[in-house]
Amino acid sequence: MYSYNLYPAGIKTIYGTKWGYINNKGDFIIIPQYQRAREFQANGLAIVEKEDLWGIIDTSGEYVVYPQFEGIMDFSEGRALVIVEGGFKVIDEKGNILTKRAYNYIDPYQNGRALASITNTEGYSSYGYLDLQGQEIIPTIYDMGYPFKNGKAIVKISENKFALINKQGDILYAYNYPMVGNLGNGLLAFQRELGGKYGYIDIKGNEVIPLKYSSAQPFSKGRGIVNISEDVFYNKYGLIDKEGNFIIEPQYNDIYMLGENRAAIGKAKVETEPYMGSKYAIADILTGDILTGFVYNNISPYNRNYASVSNDTMTFFIDTKGLPSYSLPIVKGSGELSFIGDLIKANIDQKLFYLNKEGDIIWHPNYIIPLNDQFQIFEKKHKPNKDYLVYYPQIRGMKNEDTQKEVNNRLKELSKVIPIDNEKQLDYSYTGTFSVEFFKCHLLVLKLEAYNYTFGAAHGMPSQVFPHIDLISGEFYQLEDLFKEDSNYVKVLSDVISYQIENDPDYSYVFPGSFEEISKDQPFYVNEDALYIYFEPYEIGPYVAGFPTFRIPFNEIYEIINTEGDFWQAFNSCK
Repeated sequence: MYSYNLYPAGIKTIYGTKWGYINNKGDFIIIPQYQRAREFQANGLAIVEKEDLWGIIDTSGEYVVYPQFEGIMDFSEGRALVIVEGGFKVIDEKGNILTKRAYNYIDPYQNGRALASITNTEGYSSYGYLDLQGQEIIPTIYDMGYPFKNGKAIVKISENKFALINKQGDILYAYNYPMVGNLGNGLLAFQRELGGKYGYIDIKGNEVIPLKYSSAQPFSKGRGIVNISEDVFYNKYGLIDKEGNFIIEPQYNDIYMLGENRAAIGKAKVETEPYMGSKYAIADILTGDILTGFVYNNISPYNRNYASVSNDTMTFFIDTKGLPSYSLPIVKGSGELSFIGDLIKANIDQKLFYLNKEGDIIWHPNYIIPLNDQFQIFEKKHKPNKDYLVYYPQIRGMKNEDTQKEVNNRLKELSKVIPIDNEKQLDYSYTGTFSVEFFKCHLLVLKLEAYNYTFGAAHGMPSQVFPHIDLISGEFYQLEDLFKEDSNYVKVLSDVISYQIENDPDYSYVFPGSFEEISKDQPFYVNEDALYIYFEPYEIGPYVAGFPTFRIPFNEIYEIINTEGDFWQAFNSCK
């Protein structure tokens, strides 16, 4: 439960977005200084990132744990999980590391136990459980495991053998099946053969609901979400009771629980293309009654007896009867509203702001980034379709208005500000934003980021572009503009990158033989002391590597830099 009237808020600066904390009047109490900042938790602690490392602060802004970890997960039962040198460990609320070793993964604590796994040199993972002191109370000997629920957990002992254990690791019941799901309301989903139908057994192993579902989720509030579709392309989700009777008939593209005895049920937006997503209604899980039309793109779980919903144009609250609440804020745009402390947090069109319960805006992010006394960047929004959203930069302060207009038109083009039919159902979603990567003298380097997701795909494709803009001439500099005409910069830079790939273990992910040399117009960006060359996902490394980037200090390639050229002078001659 949130119990502190401090709220994370970020402002855009020439050094990127900086996060701090405001009070319920919108005033900064902890000044923006962090790369990222999470909400204060019930223990009065908040997790923050600074200089690419994570730490923990209290409500006065003092560090309880100085930034030192690669990642920190939220506290659960007085413990948090941290990433250290690629492995997971457990800390207490004072930052003391409790685990003696690092694990490949640790799940958040439940019932005084945390599921943990280790992976051997052959890539095989084994699972066990840690107690609140970070000790292996149950050794990592299982093929898999689920988090504890009500003092019990399901583990896989070996092929075709699962078991229900208590908090000491004692086996209560064993099940000779190839798959047994997590515990829910005393029932377990199971398969008699892999790839076969699902049914449910009780904790003693008695078959309670026959094998007749293509998928089956753990029971909650006396209800189980099941799918009866024989086709992997289409879904037929329904909701059953503990006797296997359908409370909600199996005909929906999606179902998920909302709390307050309510569920979101979804019909495919395009019946022949269910992967395009769903339009949702709210149903009563006790009676099966459908309380609303299928009009919502998003429905959040209930909190304080209200759920946040979004249609194509607005976001607002509805009560447990499915009726809109006109006494709470109604906001233009798509996203989610949620209660936090005394305020309402709005994540709308990928922007965070805060309102009071009357709908007055308490705080919103800045839309103007001052570069200096002359130049500013205005953030503009382009949302021609519910699935297409771009925030793009427009520069103000250039002396020549025609040049400024040309620059801004070019930035709109690079940001993919294009007309899209408002009524058309796209087969993809596109989001874009920007930040200031570097600014000095009259050189502005922007970072334009975007994410294009084709509905139904395993993942989307990110993109990034770094325009290098001379705010005096309006020139957009290219890589070749940095170097002398006869420098053969392609070979020089390629040799440096090849050396880094061969000698720096940080680049061990690069596909063997994938890199030969850069292109003449290779993507790049600069800062005050170095050139950065980068590659697109999949180009020389796996998707998870993101954009492989190579830092080349200017002092290593100074001999080929055109120090008298306009590009170099743009950030090395502040006149």
